[in-house]
Amino acid sequence: MLDYLNNFVFWYPLVMSIMWIVGGLIFYSTRKTSVLIDVDNPPLVSLLIPCYNENQTVRNTLKKLDELNYKNYEMIAINDGSSDNTAEILKELAEEYNRLRVIDLKINKGKANALHVGLLASKGEYLVCIDADAYLDKDALNYMIPHFIKMNNGERVGAVTGNPRVRNKTSLLAKIQICEFSSIVGMSKRCQRVLGKVMTVSGVVVAFRKKALIDCGLWDKDLATEDIGITWKLQKRFWDIRYEPNAICWMLVPETIKGLFYQRKRWSQGGAEVVLRHTNILKDIRQRRLIPIYIEQILSTVWAFLWFFLFIISLVNAIVYKDLSYITLVSKDGLYLAGMCLIQFFISMRIDEHYEKNSFKYYFYSIWYAFLYWYLNGLVVIVAIPRSLSLKFRKNQFATWKSPDRGIVNVN
Repeated sequence: MLDYLNNFVFWYPLVMSIMWIVGGLIFYSTRKTSVLIDVDNPPLVSLLIPCYNENQTVRNTLKKLDELNYKNYEMIAINDGSSDNTAEILKELAEEYNRLRVIDLKINKGKANALHVGLLASKGEYLVCIDADAYLDKDALNYMIPHFIKMNNGERVGAVTGNPRVRNKTSLLAKIQICEFSSIVGMSKRCQRVLGKVMTVSGVVVAFRKKALIDCGLWDKDLATEDIGITWKLQKRFWDIRYEPNAICWMLVPETIKGLFYQRKRWSQGGAEVVLRHTNILKDIRQRRLIPIYIEQILSTVWAFLWFFLFIISLVNAIVYKDLSYITLVSKDGLYLAGMCLIQFFISMRIDEHYEKNSFKYYFYSIWYAFLYWYLNGLVVIVAIPRSLSLKFRKNQFATWKSPDRGIVNVN
């Protein structure tokens, strides 16, 4: 029995890695970059910036957003009951930037609720949601908005997810995440896009068609991750979701183990909550294209639990019987997986160097992913699943947020 479990722990990530590489290469080699039909009279875009305790970051973010190479947009900053002086800073900035409007919510009710309010106040047909600690590339809107235009076959496009890139590159953890966002996040989105459906948009930068959001019932306020939830709601209503790697967003990532752990626990919990909430796709033949990523999410969770189980057994065997045969991730099988991991990182980072120049120089740090992240991510899933199982008891409650670990925030 242990042999079968060990085989699954070995073969599942190996097969998925090969699939992501092939899908990512197909996406990269076949996609065409869209352009705006009328650059002199582009459609109005509403930028929604939900804020919670952003006094260290929001000034620079709004300054960058006011300098975009796009002629027709507004900015709506929503202060979600911050406990610091974010509200006062936003009021000052509203006097400085003509295109900025500020909504001051007195009670913290979470990012999804803040986006709800922002949508109601927005004037644009298209919404772009950006985290308040992120910088949007000056040309990002010029790459995202064309996907919605009729002449670019965009009538059924409900959302366009951008390409998050790491802004703080000082620590080892941050440098590992540069590799991760290329190889794991970017490559999986490319592959999923080739297959037709994606697991999630990137909450840090994503554009929506307002009509599509209203059609699917807007964001779920009780989920840990509003971005995963809205992705599935849109696709269940047959709205298309696209990935635009040219839409760069510079974000801050955690630079402590504790901060990274809590971030990944929330992501893992959000993925599990979506799986539990959308079991009805298995009964609807029209949702058959969502089933592969649904199964992938389940298998990833099963893999984490089996890995942890085998790891405990391997420790016992190593200590008591001096037997290392079930330590998949540090045995000969583990070396094969680490080798495939490095191949995947090499290809994906070469692809992403087309969008972020000189990013491949961080490839060396990808070796730490296999030795550090496998263990961390496996532990995160095990911790997050019990919390996600309580979803039905939390329905209609607000999923509020806490200030994340933003690493070193005084970076350009």
